[in-house]
Amino acid sequence: MKILILLFLVGPALIIFTSSQPGKLFKTHSDITPQPERGTRSADDNIRLPAQTYCAPSFDPSKLDAADAPIFKGLGNLHYPISTESAKAQQYFDQGLTLIYAFNHGEAGRSFKAAIKLDSTAAMPYWGLAMVLGPNYNAALNPTSLTEINDAINKALKYSESASPSAKALIAALRKRFPEKEVTDMTPYNEAYAAAMKKAHEAFPADINIAALYVDAMMNEHPWDLWFRNGTAKSWTPAIVEKLEKLLTTAPDHVGANHMYIHLMEASPEVEKAIPSANRLRDMLPAAGHILHMPSHIDIRTGNYHKGVVVNEKASSADSSYIAQCKIQGVYPMMYYPHNIHFLAACAFLEGNSKKAIDAAWSVARHADKTYIYETAAIQHYSIIPYYVLAQLGKWDEILKLDQPDTALIYPLAIWHYARGMAFNGKKDNESAAKELAALREIGKDPRMAGLFIWGVNHAAQLTQIATNVLYGEISAGKGSYDEAILALQKAGDIEDSLMYQEPPDWFFSTRHSLGHVLLKAKKFEEAEKVYLQDMKMYPENGWALMGLYKSLVGQGKLREAKLVKIRFDKAWKWSDIIISSSRI
Repeated sequence: MKILILLFLVGPALIIFTSSQPGKLFKTHSDITPQPERGTRSADDNIRLPAQTYCAPSFDPSKLDAADAPIFKGLGNLHYPISTESAKAQQYFDQGLTLIYAFNHGEAGRSFKAAIKLDSTAAMPYWGLAMVLGPNYNAALNPTSLTEINDAINKALKYSESASPSAKALIAALRKRFPEKEVTDMTPYNEAYAAAMKKAHEAFPADINIAALYVDAMMNEHPWDLWFRNGTAKSWTPAIVEKLEKLLTTAPDHVGANHMYIHLMEASPEVEKAIPSANRLRDMLPAAGHILHMPSHIDIRTGNYHKGVVVNEKASSADSSYIAQCKIQGVYPMMYYPHNIHFLAACAFLEGNSKKAIDAAWSVARHADKTYIYETAAIQHYSIIPYYVLAQLGKWDEILKLDQPDTALIYPLAIWHYARGMAFNGKKDNESAAKELAALREIGKDPRMAGLFIWGVNHAAQLTQIATNVLYGEISAGKGSYDEAILALQKAGDIEDSLMYQEPPDWFFSTRHSLGHVLLKAKKFEEAEKVYLQDMKMYPENGWALMGLYKSLVGQGKLREAKLVKIRFDKAWKWSDIIISSSRI
């Protein structure tokens, strides 16, 4: 049974909803199956990537006070005229629509409520409120919101007599999206809404916001289910690609279109097609942390790690200011904001900037809300990012100073033992390393591990299995038992490849860095070369793999090729603060 945790802030309390019915109202995996090829983001016909908790609404829009709604600077100049005599209501509506496109649905809800307070007979702010209370690409419908959703739609319909024809089309379409009461399957409603939005788009083909909302409706019919694992498009995906690319030709600076295009193409075999959208979003909305962060979804897939560092530094700064000034609580500071810093740690590691990677890792851990750590594996994962980063960077003394996690937190405890085992092995203390491995194996047998999911996507048990095999492989290699080490590290890689795609990846980072390193030590240079080339299909031009590739080519006597790879390594390592001689320390 797979459980997806969704979080909603209700007043001062955080309610944790769980679902044990995959594919129903809450979407989760129906199974975990091996991933035959890395470098693609997709799912089988029967597997749908679920809503990422960190991209869920920042807080419950129904609980916001319109009186507290600010007008933000730095949110661009999107304008969608509505029927109102209040210039301020129009301003709030424009801001709310912008924030919908920026995936800050909670703050968008506050803007729509402010518009309603200023003009209670304007139809479109009610439309906006219903939109943000409903599902989106990253979050399923919260059924407790249906009463307020339907009330908002009914008021939008009531006051739509004076609305423009295009506004009437949007309101009528949204009416198709929601049931009157809770249902177990939203599929018919998602399909009806998409069909209605298609008609609206056909009636108003020049309206770029209707076009963008139509694409959004199409994508929400199949959230995170657009590509097969081998990179082949699902049957419904080409139509979405065609429509969105046409919209970007017409409106290249539309924030929603660019945001959606990144999500559309990040899993595709042509991820580089989204680079222009990533570049447009880098400075488009300086006050919207999530939009500032979004280019890094493409940066990490195209080897632009330093750009990923920069955008996540900007995103973290913007969100930090927003959270402090607006006193935001709930999911946004608990999940959304740390995601930026987590991504920063990942990109910094891949460019060899150890200080930034370690500082960011500790920052992620500090922002992991310990209030919910026992209930939420994702928060547990945030809290131990330093363990992963320190182990990858060979900070053995720092690892051995880490306090032991609470024994009730079996996943953090497992990775703590893994990191300590790596440290003892690095310090040539074989006996202590073996004790940590034994403890790690024992925790891996704990049946509670199977119920822990990171973001509702990957099992903590899988990560523990990877850790066990990596540590065993490293210990074996330290003893000179290279064949045994290689088998263990290959097994770790197979499990890593079976993980569903995450950004950043749940295993932090590639087991191929360890495998390639051991292959080099075993003088299996040709095999090592293949491992590093495969690694760069996922993380192009990462310096760790480039150094390993360089050494593998030198070992084969391919000195001319090696010289060219060394040039690539020097470029990739431009921002590093460490010297490496292999693919791992």
